[in-house]
Amino acid sequence: MNNLKIAVIVGSTRIGRFADRPAKWIAEIAAQRPDFEVEVLDLLDYPMAFFGEARALEAESETAERWKKKLREFDAFIFTVAEYNHGPTAVLKNAIDLGEFIHKPVAFVGYGGVGAARAVEQLRMIFVEMGAASVKTGVHISLPEYIGVAREGKNLNDYQHLIDAAGKQLDQLAWWGNALKAARSK
Repeated sequence: MNNLKIAVIVGSTRIGRFADRPAKWIAEIAAQRPDFEVEVLDLLDYPMAFFGEARALEAESETAERWKKKLREFDAFIFTVAEYNHGPTAVLKNAIDLGEFIHKPVAFVGYGGVGAARAVEQLRMIFVEMGAASVKTGVHISLPEYIGVAREGKNLNDYQHLIDAAGKQLDQLAWWGNALKAARSK
């Protein structure tokens, strides 16, 4: 079977964001696998109007169409997830609403006070509605690891439990990715 094409989606566009760090980290780990082709997609490169806004029907809809077209290239997705007020960022939710993920697996690398566990749980429910399959293992970068990386000069690779979770997550993403790719080809 051909390699799975994996998109790592940077799920925040906020000034001073942390999201690009875990995105780069998980992309590098995934790229070491011989069964994956990995590409990072940054929502900064897809400035879409919010779903349902009148302006979403005008020029910005071209960006949404470009986003959908890009997503169709991939077999599976990994999202970096920040948690604000117990939920994911609005820009990530909007990108999901405007995207296409039917019969494809999704995984999450969350960060924040509780590793974005609450935001990830919300996204799992949303992706059920989107027709996607969420893998079981999440990577949760909790506050101590976040502070270690953001303020103390540490690297996410300094935390063995994160590396272990990433390995489990990628194994599950490979299994689901191959199973759903085979099912979509029938």
